[in-house]
Amino acid sequence: MVLDLLLIALAITLDPLPLMAFVLVVASPRGVWRGFAFVLGWLACFVVVITAVLSLTGGRPPPPRSPPSTAALAAKLAIGVGLVVYGAYRHRRDAARHGSPARSDPSRSGRARSPGDARQERGSIATAAGLAVLLQPWGLVAAGSVTVVEADTSHSSTWLVLVTFCVLATASLLAAQFYVVCAPASAQRRLLALRAWMERREERAVVLGSLVLGLWLIGKSVYELTG
Repeated sequence: MVLDLLLIALAITLDPLPLMAFVLVVASPRGVWRGFAFVLGWLACFVVVITAVLSLTGGRPPPPRSPPSTAALAAKLAIGVGLVVYGAYRHRRDAARHGSPARSDPSRSGRARSPGDARQERGSIATAAGLAVLLQPWGLVAAGSVTVVEADTSHSSTWLVLVTFCVLATASLLAAQFYVVCAPASAQRRLLALRAWMERREERAVVLGSLVLGLWLIGKSVYELTG
């Protein structure tokens, strides 16, 4: 469980789309407070999901080979297959786009538009928190929730792992927020430059992350189902 959760958290924190949107949030008026709201909304999703799973399991992992345990592994396998299919689809779409004649695309002129970009200037702090919920990579969160089924809360180390998962999955946002609080002027300039750099590599990052994590989940699930 520990390695799976850490890999999933790493994939979440390296997902480029939420960080790209977060940069716009902190670059807007009252960006520091909106950034805090975004981070809190982001963290709240993990807390709600983990709490819901632990409520269903009672904080005890299902016995091996039991129907709940097999169902959790099957769900993890399905999520892994879904990630691989999604990564392959994004790769094929990116290859087709680069292989076709260049066309004017207003949605990608200057920068890619993330959900809520057009509303950032007038959005409220509550909107920033809601945007964090919308931009969660829910496929990865689902993989994490299925993995949490294995958590045994009678051990204090389990709580440490769950807290580490939440912190690691938020690490990139926390680092950006800390930078904005400590040095707002230079942070906005450099984060916007980072966003432009990420735009050019977004597809490759999504494809690589989806394929690597998907194949890991498939391999681990098949091994535990057949072992």
